[in-house]
Amino acid sequence: MNKRIEEAYAKRPKSWVYNLATAIIFVGLMIWSGSAVETSGTTQDGAQIAINILSGIFHPKMDFLFDFSTKGVPYLMLETICIAFLGTIVGAVISIPLAFISASNLTPKPIAFAGRIIIMAVRTIPAFVYGLMFIRVTGPGAFAGLLTMGVCSVGMISKMYIEAIEDLDTHVVESLDAAGCNTWQKIRYGILPQLLPNFASTAIYRFDINLRDATILGMVGAGGFGAPLIFAMNSYKWDEAGAILAGLIILILIIEYISTKIRVKLTRG
Repeated sequence: MNKRIEEAYAKRPKSWVYNLATAIIFVGLMIWSGSAVETSGTTQDGAQIAINILSGIFHPKMDFLFDFSTKGVPYLMLETICIAFLGTIVGAVISIPLAFISASNLTPKPIAFAGRIIIMAVRTIPAFVYGLMFIRVTGPGAFAGLLTMGVCSVGMISKMYIEAIEDLDTHVVESLDAAGCNTWQKIRYGILPQLLPNFASTAIYRFDINLRDATILGMVGAGGFGAPLIFAMNSYKWDEAGAILAGLIILILIIEYISTKIRVKLTRG
């Protein structure tokens, strides 16, 4: 038995040649790509700037961090939460009829296909483009961020809602139909109890995403943390940038903890 194992081991495919060739090609590609890196824009002060950035992050400006005026971090946190929350609500409300129209198990296929095309078109445009468009329409501020978050949320939320609708247990609706229930009763007792947990969980998950995106959109003037953060970094005020980042980290951790608890509660009942 041992002899047969040794013979099979000796006849095994010799893969070391393939592995060696792969390693050589990988190293060659890394060296070739590294040769294209340009370092002409760097200066001797780059290391010092990096140190200043880290120092500002770990030593934030405490007066700015606990400034409860409209210029302080707490107000920026509240504004970012409001933009993300209201944007999620707007997107979730718009997504409900759009998802029902696009669900192939509830509507004819041509109508469902047209609805999916609309959702795909909405998802194609990046959030930055929406932000710049709404800023031109409404002017810079939180309202432009709210509209951007709402439209950007429609693409993802609608897609998740469609999946939940298409996974409906139709036997429950058929049982209610056999019991003589009307359309509203079938929706109330057969469809909504199945959809509400998934709908709420999707909206909460999207709120987490919008909370981060709201910060990025602020860099183009759509309210929230973004604009003060980019201004502080451009002015080399690393202690203010550190205070903003510290507030953002605290905000994300709190929202993540709360949303996780809610999603677990919705999933497990």
